[in-house]
Amino acid sequence: MIDVLWWVLVVTSPILIVLFILRFIFTWYPEIQLNRFPYSLIVWPTELVLKPTRKVIPPFGGVDMTAMIWVAIIALVQELLVAQQGLLTMFKSAGHS
Repeated sequence: MIDVLWWVLVVTSPILIVLFILRFIFTWYPEIQLNRFPYSLIVWPTELVLKPTRKVIPPFGGVDMTAMIWVAIIALVQELLVAQQGLLTMFKSAGHS
């Protein structure tokens, strides 16, 4: 079970970070139509998390900072769980599967 969770986090964390960074960059270009392909491939998975987060932290000066907040949260979780000294990495290397 730990191995599966470890692999899921290792694979999905970098992908999510890239998607959220792209969403942050998109706020600089309001003329981009986010509901059109290929932008919709980036918007759809991230909007599920960003929409409720915007209710707590609204855009500041036209820039949606919630995407960068999620980058920080994902990076923190990645560091705590699957980095070299992460909890799941230590359990995995200790033979607890």
